[in-house]
Amino acid sequence: MAYRNGNYSAFYVSEPFAESNLGAAATRDFNTYNLFRAWKKADENFPFNDSHDKNYNVRDGSDWENTLKPRLHDRLRNSKNIILILSSVTQNSRALREEIDYGINTCGLPVIVVYPEFKEKEDIAKDNRITQKVKNMWEKLPVFRNSLDKVPTIHVPYKKDLIKKALEDSDFMVNTKGESKIYFFK
Repeated sequence: MAYRNGNYSAFYVSEPFAESNLGAAATRDFNTYNLFRAWKKADENFPFNDSHDKNYNVRDGSDWENTLKPRLHDRLRNSKNIILILSSVTQNSRALREEIDYGINTCGLPVIVVYPEFKEKEDIAKDNRITQKVKNMWEKLPVFRNSLDKVPTIHVPYKKDLIKKALEDSDFMVNTKGESKIYFFK
């Protein structure tokens, strides 16, 4: 059994992806991912262990079937969960679909969904129910919406302390995961 200690961050970037040409840096979802990395760099106790650092970087010039997809799968197989960054700019790209489909439906990884545009718990859930604006975000990624009943998912506003709590919660780690249902902070 693989040592599964990484957090696999899944986020939209336009294809082709080129980290060095402002393509990714201009994307809100990628900037959110970079903030997680900055939080970890500033505080080694911040519980983010970046699965993207675990094997060779992938570049768009590489072949999808023979290089990119196998590396994404390898990273996912060695991860304890997925952090899905879901925003108004998220699109249903080939890479994001593959990450979510393989991560949930093959690896059974719990998902921590972070919404960069939602700052408060009440933006996620009111009256003990997920808000319609969150459900509308799920429509951007049908494979995620259709797989919500397969693994535990926690839906988190863009607050560092709540993101940290979700990352530390064993219900959202593959080897100790909780019941497959939708969770949120009250």
